[in-house]
Amino acid sequence: MLLLAHHVHSFAHVPHDVEPITSRRPSTSTVVASSSTRLPTEFPDEPDRKVALLVTFRETRVLSVDPSRPSRTALAVAAALLQDGWPVAFPTETVYGLGGDALNPAAIRAIFRAKGRPPDNPLIVHIAEPDQLRALALEIPPVAHTLTERFWPGALTLVLRRSADVPSEVSGGLDTVAVRMPAHPVALALIREAGTPLAAPSANRSGRPSPTTAAHVLRDLNRRIPLILDGGPTAIGLESTVLDLTGPFSVLLRPGGVTLEQLRASVGSIQLHPDAELLRRSPGTRYRHYQPRAPMVLVLPHGPTAALVEEYRARRLITGLVCRGSGRVSSWPDVRVQSLSESLSGYARGLFAAIRALDDSGVGVIVVEGVEEHGLGLAVMDRLRRAASRVVDRAGRSTGKTR
Repeated sequence: MLLLAHHVHSFAHVPHDVEPITSRRPSTSTVVASSSTRLPTEFPDEPDRKVALLVTFRETRVLSVDPSRPSRTALAVAAALLQDGWPVAFPTETVYGLGGDALNPAAIRAIFRAKGRPPDNPLIVHIAEPDQLRALALEIPPVAHTLTERFWPGALTLVLRRSADVPSEVSGGLDTVAVRMPAHPVALALIREAGTPLAAPSANRSGRPSPTTAAHVLRDLNRRIPLILDGGPTAIGLESTVLDLTGPFSVLLRPGGVTLEQLRASVGSIQLHPDAELLRRSPGTRYRHYQPRAPMVLVLPHGPTAALVEEYRARRLITGLVCRGSGRVSSWPDVRVQSLSESLSGYARGLFAAIRALDDSGVGVIVVEGVEEHGLGLAVMDRLRRAASRVVDRAGRSTGKTR
């Protein structure tokens, strides 16, 4: 108990007289107060200031946790912070999440502030037992039971009608809620220890590439959150699949770790190409997402990767390349190459880490080789298209946005 008290007391807490500030001009000062102080449940009435209070910490702690046997002390420290309304980063099988008490509106707003996330971008609620879904959703259709029995715990998020127990902040003011049960022992143990479902987007600054290691989280959120649980690299490397079950048809809102082929084999027809109103119910479908600081060029399968690299070299741009296999490593000694697995699962697992590594190395442009859009490749290409400044087809034509 003395060890637990020491850890909890060492984190910053918000004093009662903290002045709300705009998220565009974050405070750089450290805020420290008693460990018994909780986050206020309400902020000033002005809508533009309800998600504006930004607290910086003297340091962000990183506690290593063995996924095969999570430390009870580390879990207790994290749970105490969550119960006080603070966000905590933790590993899942998809990417690292930034969790907060899903039933506490102030805790939800703290997540949005830490990430710089638009408040109308919904969060996913993470649970540790399928039965917890009953308290979060107004109704659970039979197809949901089929899917949870087949894919939970796992990388599948279900969108259902939101119950009154779930704050509207979780869903960006919508009447729906997105829920999943992660397949990671640390995530499950943390939810149980905290005694509440955890709302958790990816643990990165809004718009940045998703974090697949604790180091990525620290890079983006250092001094913006109190604690990161380090459970090692994530197994999938891409976010969960999001499926809307609120209407007569199951609608794919976002491809992810569970493939379209797997879903169709389980429940039959899945509707694609949702309209904008449906897309609002899922994170990762609007706004700027997954983008590195350097411009990123996506080359579609069988496209002119070599010609593009030569073009950027001729312009004396420091060029980074993400490719499958190791065949290109020696082709250009001055090009910074991240070689990923030939398999789709291996490519997905290393993708965000490769993009981050090149971006952090100071390249002027990142060229990424795309994959065929089947299986996990559908999710890979969804993320790459959203991150890309330019998309080049096999004929060398630019088919997408530029910046």
